[in-house]
Amino acid sequence: MAGDPTEFSDTDPRVMEVWLNLLRQKTPGERIAMVFELTDFAIAMAESGVRARYPEASEREIFLRAAALRLPRDLMIRAYGWDPEQADEPGTQTMKEHG
Repeated sequence: MAGDPTEFSDTDPRVMEVWLNLLRQKTPGERIAMVFELTDFAIAMAESGVRARYPEASEREIFLRAAALRLPRDLMIRAYGWDPEQADEPGTQTMKEHG
């Protein structure tokens, strides 16, 4: 069963039960806000990693490289006109204009 405290072997089941009870007390709006905050945090961490690996990269390149960590190559090419496999060095990304 999803949410079963025994599902998380690295967490004491009593602690997990407290956490789940806290989540159950939240409204649906509060829970979705938590999801959005965690998503923003994950994106910021990905961008931070890209900045560390490519310190000379522009903000656009950081955005593209971070997006490529979570999107398939074909979607990156269709959506952004950017092929992650052709952009090995900072500043060498190939982008098409989309109208």
